[in-house]
Amino acid sequence: MKKRPVTSRQVAELAGVSQSAVSRCFSPKASIAPKTREKVLAAARELGYRPNSIARSLITRSSRTIAVVMSQLDNPFYAQMLDCAARQLQQHGYHLLLFMSRDDEQSSAIMADILQRQADGILMLAARLSSSFAQECVERGIPVALINRTVTFEGVSQVASDNHRGGYWAGEWLIARGYERIAFVAGVAQSSTSNERREGFLAALADHGHHCWAEESGDYQRTAAQAATRALFTRTPPPDAIFAANDHMAVAVIDTLRAELGLRVPEDVGVVGFDNMPVASWPSYRLTTIQQPLEEMVTHATQRLLEQIETGIVTGERKRLPVVPIVRGSTR
Repeated sequence: MKKRPVTSRQVAELAGVSQSAVSRCFSPKASIAPKTREKVLAAARELGYRPNSIARSLITRSSRTIAVVMSQLDNPFYAQMLDCAARQLQQHGYHLLLFMSRDDEQSSAIMADILQRQADGILMLAARLSSSFAQECVERGIPVALINRTVTFEGVSQVASDNHRGGYWAGEWLIARGYERIAFVAGVAQSSTSNERREGFLAALADHGHHCWAEESGDYQRTAAQAATRALFTRTPPPDAIFAANDHMAVAVIDTLRAELGLRVPEDVGVVGFDNMPVASWPSYRLTTIQQPLEEMVTHATQRLLEQIETGIVTGERKRLPVVPIVRGSTR
């Protein structure tokens, strides 16, 4: 015969406290006296009590969950952002629901799933869903925050680094190092980050009397970046420098230059990335790159999201944070 679950009323009776005290003990950030908490926890351990999060969500109308929408995990930069967001939100008593999506065609199904699971808010790290999906969230009155993404319409909180300035620095730096035929490996076509970095890069080249020697799409993917590098070197003459829209692609570019094309970095080809992932500092790459303030971006986005959830007021705010050039050995 199946044993009935222990109730909060039984815990309250054993601890000699009210049932509401038991509820407060297991509610994040609820006020409860330390001695009362100790008595409740001792009684819960003795009885084997486990709080029912589903029942609590029906009472409080809060699931204490945040939906995180991502488009890739193979890029370590996004894994870092997810880890940082998870740590910060768990400190506030929230759990994460992870949704993976590669394109806008999946947005309706993801939105339906999020609504069914009654997530309190949405944190968006997906390049391909940023505009259409975020707009649907705003229309439905769902608290949402975008990290490392920007959209043009109002009502959505978004935080990103100064991608244009970072792209400008990359172009200016490569020109200053004496490179003449400078190419660009772009990210996802509809990604605001890739487009802003590209615009800054082209502006720097134009300001110094240069033009982009060639451009290929790396789609923010390793294999696509490798193919883009091969395509660039079918040109005559080939590029002598490459700016990749993120480090994940820049590392793939360097590997392809060395292993497949037999070229030296930085003597034959200079390479600049964007993000300053941990791999960028490895001795085998020593990648010159532009550092994004990852922790600060995540902190600002999660704080804004929690404010919207707690106040019930969904408003938009735009925040752009400065980037920092990191010079290493992948440029001469």
